[in-house]
Amino acid sequence: MNDLLLNIDAGSIDWARAQFALTAIYHWLFVPLTLGLAVIMGIAETCWYRTRDTFWRDTAQFWQRLFGINFAMGVATGIILEFEFGTNWSNYSWFVGDIFGAPLAIEGIVAFFMESTFVAVMYFGWKKVSPGFHLASTWLTGLGATISAWWILVANAWMQYPVGCAFNADTMRNEMVSFLDVALSPFAVGKFFHTVISAWIIGAVFVMAVSCWYLMKRREVRLAKESIKIATIVGLIATLGAAFTGHVSGQQVAKYQPMKLAAMEALYNGGEDVGLTVVAWVNPFVQPDYQSMKDAPLRIEMPNALSIMATNDPHGYVPGINDLLNGYVKPDGTREPSVDEKIERGQKAISALADYRKAKKEGADEATLNAQLKTLNENMPYFGYGYVKDKKDVVPYVPVNFWAFRIMVGVGCLLIVYFVIMTILSFRIPYVSVITRRLLATFGVLPETDADIHDISGLPSWHYWAAIVLVPLAYIASESGWLVAEFGRQPWTIQDMLPTWIGVSDINGTSVALTFFLFLFLFTLMLAVEVSILLRQIKKGPEYSN
Repeated sequence: MNDLLLNIDAGSIDWARAQFALTAIYHWLFVPLTLGLAVIMGIAETCWYRTRDTFWRDTAQFWQRLFGINFAMGVATGIILEFEFGTNWSNYSWFVGDIFGAPLAIEGIVAFFMESTFVAVMYFGWKKVSPGFHLASTWLTGLGATISAWWILVANAWMQYPVGCAFNADTMRNEMVSFLDVALSPFAVGKFFHTVISAWIIGAVFVMAVSCWYLMKRREVRLAKESIKIATIVGLIATLGAAFTGHVSGQQVAKYQPMKLAAMEALYNGGEDVGLTVVAWVNPFVQPDYQSMKDAPLRIEMPNALSIMATNDPHGYVPGINDLLNGYVKPDGTREPSVDEKIERGQKAISALADYRKAKKEGADEATLNAQLKTLNENMPYFGYGYVKDKKDVVPYVPVNFWAFRIMVGVGCLLIVYFVIMTILSFRIPYVSVITRRLLATFGVLPETDADIHDISGLPSWHYWAAIVLVPLAYIASESGWLVAEFGRQPWTIQDMLPTWIGVSDINGTSVALTFFLFLFLFTLMLAVEVSILLRQIKKGPEYSN
């Protein structure tokens, strides 16, 4: 596809990638809290609708106020993120815009019509619409945000696993042939549930932290205690759900993006009965010499666990980086080509496309055109490899994938334990609560008796600090998940179809660098403003009805 082989400066590619990563990281600071708080405020208002206790209405309005502050910031960064596809990644947008643009267009319609309509009713309709309609508006605001996330994740999942499309040699574009295959691909479904459920964790942790701060200050006691109960339920369900959907996502990565899985595990040479690495020494600043390594040093693993995660079979075969580079025979007897073979077939596809377009321009007969199209179609699955110069370029940056995956899983396990303990203690579950409290007392986590506790919640004050510390940890885990998803796909903008250096716009690298630092300043300022407003509103507290 010679029209895409532009004389693009390498600096433009790096700065375009850096700018998109910067925007995505800042955007993802706002989105999960929006999705998480939507559930919390919906539950609180549902309690008001059922009981007509004005306390629950005041509680719902308090969390809605914090939701609105965060929601506005997320919209601003999200719009910029979508614009960057046209400015910095115009070749990508031109090549697959017919497919990628469809879910983004639907997301825009949902965001601007459904969300904007019901968020207005939610904030300004308390005394203007019926309680039932207002409750529906609150839930529909959260549902609208979730549906928007669905279409964004459909677009992202298609980049990871392109389906429902066919390449048109006449237009030189990929065109959608099945909207349902794109919208309901297994990768999209798995990514959606894992991402949204992980966002609920952020919301639950945030509510826990705010509520614990109130208990530390001995104010808003009822709001804090009731909100903690809601947050513990949401957090427990979400952490367990994230673990399950994470397992499903891991299996999809193993099936459709095996190189990503190998990078996540620093697995250089695969095989059967493969263990899941708990920790190993992978230098975070150096891409490993995978060709000479067998295992990362100081490796501690869970026997057979990676085989189970990838194949549901403790003896299942999992390929490593070298297997994927050099080719291997799958358990079913079929052979996976080496990267060198894929590069050769990709070059055949590119040559066949060029020959077809030249022949058609010169008025060649139908038999000649069909022969060239046949060669193109046979080699089209490896089209993107035709632009790869060295097979090592298809190996993602192992250190980022390895450590980000462990941070995500490690913090996730910590949060499961935290929410299990807090659910038991918050609801004072008979017998279980007593046993749990005695066990925690044995390890010094709780005092020996309630008489040693000088606090209104029945927990030592350091538990409040634990809830507050978990907020940045949860965010780090969430951002780490996105790093794994996006770094693990490299060097592809679209898996096996389009490398990053072909998808970028032919623009001056200095211009992109300038806007990178401009966005860095603006996004940091926006984040500082949001945090400042949130802290001011939290310090102010809820506005109680007379």
